[in-house]
Amino acid sequence: MLIPTPEIDPATRRRLAELDRLRESLGRRVGEPAGWMGTLRRSVRARSAEGSISIEGFHVPEDEVLAVAADGRSSEDEDEDRQALVAYTRAMDHVGVMASDPAFEWSARAILDLHFDACSFQRDKEPGRWRSGPVRIVNSDGSVAYEGPDASTVPDAMAELVEWLRSGDLEAPAAVRAAMAHLHLISIHPFRDGNGRVSRILQSLVLAREGPVSPEFGSIEEHLAENTRAYYAALQEAHGERYDPAGSDASGWIAFCIDAHLTQARGRLAQIEQAATRWQQLERIVEQRGWPDRLVIALEQSLIGGTDRPAYRAEADVSAPTASADFRRLQDAGLVTQEGRGRSTRYRASETLCRAIEG
Repeated sequence: MLIPTPEIDPATRRRLAELDRLRESLGRRVGEPAGWMGTLRRSVRARSAEGSISIEGFHVPEDEVLAVAADGRSSEDEDEDRQALVAYTRAMDHVGVMASDPAFEWSARAILDLHFDACSFQRDKEPGRWRSGPVRIVNSDGSVAYEGPDASTVPDAMAELVEWLRSGDLEAPAAVRAAMAHLHLISIHPFRDGNGRVSRILQSLVLAREGPVSPEFGSIEEHLAENTRAYYAALQEAHGERYDPAGSDASGWIAFCIDAHLTQARGRLAQIEQAATRWQQLERIVEQRGWPDRLVIALEQSLIGGTDRPAYRAEADVSAPTASADFRRLQDAGLVTQEGRGRSTRYRASETLCRAIEG
């Protein structure tokens, strides 16, 4: 048995209608051809991933988030924080593929694969497998905040969740189904670790398959990271201290998620407007100097988390010598600064460029 999906009252339906309008607008804006969208998409993708892993105690310095996520690689000699970010980003890339695959079918294996993606660096936590023992969430004072169902019931509970994902509550709004998918998975707590990460990833996948917005722009990880205490409180209220679907009430959880989506969607639309304005300012800087238009890309990348030659080459479609020459030109003009050498070289916006944009 799963936690019942609550009835949607008129006030909630009005908020869902507002969310639909915002998401449709966001989908249109994201789909528009714009030079700055690639950089913004990578930034949103990286910061959403970092937001989600930070909820579970992993932290990557803000000025490194974009570079670590963009690199897409990690090794065993790197710290767990960076490995967690790379793994989560890989899982969300997988979500993007699943969301757009017309042949995709919900299955236990699909969820297990997402767990493996997100937790592959934690080999001792059995990534990609259901847990075989008990699991508890413990408060800072040592008391038990939540106790999952017996491990022997996990395969059947997850089979029921998969069947619900295929055919349950299909008439419910996408945001409601996504929130319930998150609640179902985290309540079953089917893994030794990473249950929160995979629950958030599953929520994003349900939304992406049923809505007009790509996973990185439709997810609410950043909002949850900024409001972790309220997030945990909403979950606690919904599922109680032990797995008891019949005695659970998801109404407050649904309200919390809708609020999160409304806030996040408004924020994303504001980010798009800011990016468009910033791009226009960079175009003027490049035009005034008589430089090739492609240098706008380099400047935009330098402002949003910094960049390197491979990232610039990929987006501007230029050769390695051209990329090097472009960055030398920007350095000579005092618009970017160089950090590191060789393969670790990165370029960041200088104070001069930042002041020009802010002004």
